[in-house]
Amino acid sequence: MKKFGGMMLALSLAGAVLAGCGNNAAPAPEQSNNNAAAPAPAENKLSGTIKVDGSSTVFPITEAAAEEFQNANPGVQVTVGVSGTGGGFKKFTAGETDISNASRPIKEKEAAAAKEKGIEYVEIPVAYDGISVVVSKENTWVDKLTVAELKKIWEPDSKVKTWKDVRPEWPAEEIKLYGPGTDSGTFEYFTEEIVGEAKKSRPDYTASEDDNVLVQGIAGDKNSLGYFGYAYYEENADKLKLVPIDSGDGKAVTPSFDTIKDGSYKPLARPIFIYVNKKSLEKPEVKAFVQFYLENAPELVKSVFYVPMTEDKYKESLAKIQ
Repeated sequence: MKKFGGMMLALSLAGAVLAGCGNNAAPAPEQSNNNAAAPAPAENKLSGTIKVDGSSTVFPITEAAAEEFQNANPGVQVTVGVSGTGGGFKKFTAGETDISNASRPIKEKEAAAAKEKGIEYVEIPVAYDGISVVVSKENTWVDKLTVAELKKIWEPDSKVKTWKDVRPEWPAEEIKLYGPGTDSGTFEYFTEEIVGEAKKSRPDYTASEDDNVLVQGIAGDKNSLGYFGYAYYEENADKLKLVPIDSGDGKAVTPSFDTIKDGSYKPLARPIFIYVNKKSLEKPEVKAFVQFYLENAPELVKSVFYVPMTEDKYKESLAKIQ
């Protein structure tokens, strides 16, 4: 995600200027040589390693936050892995990571595993995301899909082999399907909302935890159909075609910042999260990173094409970690 570095550096610098302007107790310019520099050296003395893993959907936001935080705190190393929401929770509940990226809430069995290890955590919603259903730019026939049609395509016992099996007027060409792996929170959410039961899906599709692999596969095949987070579509809008979704009310809605935020893109809009180990929050570098993440979340989230939470939500989360 290095391509976001320049943008985020500018945002970070702008945020620093704004933060300075908002400090009513700031000394006058002629006093600045005496006492204004005190906070900066303390912040730069932070050191250590912060381990993050989990959802590929949340990865771009956390990676952007990590890059900017490390620029300001070169003594801290933030590693951000991508093993899917489920894979991330396995590491988190075993005490191997400080923070877990998640595109769904933690499950009861995962919470139980954490409790067994004595791990307490804070759940923090960081953004809204919409699952995008996409086809190749070369696909000229798909104008929209209904939830019923998506279920017909993706259910475990699906008989759909060609586009003609979906609608008689579409070509008798084999559909090539792409989607997240089974450890992905996006896979779980999509199957629950579309098929009707989480993790129930036809198995004959190209699966990957790396959304960029899915983008490349779909873009290169005119008979492809796939799904992943909205941000990855925005990054690759020149290669892919969004499919509007009709939830059953006869109105097909295309995902966008507005339709995801207002909930009209249903049923595929959802909140996404980070989970923070409370014990890890006792380490100054972890607490400082999470605080930085939340204070800069609106800009970070928008810079990587997600939809921010309300300001009150971020303030509520900041209060949780204090």
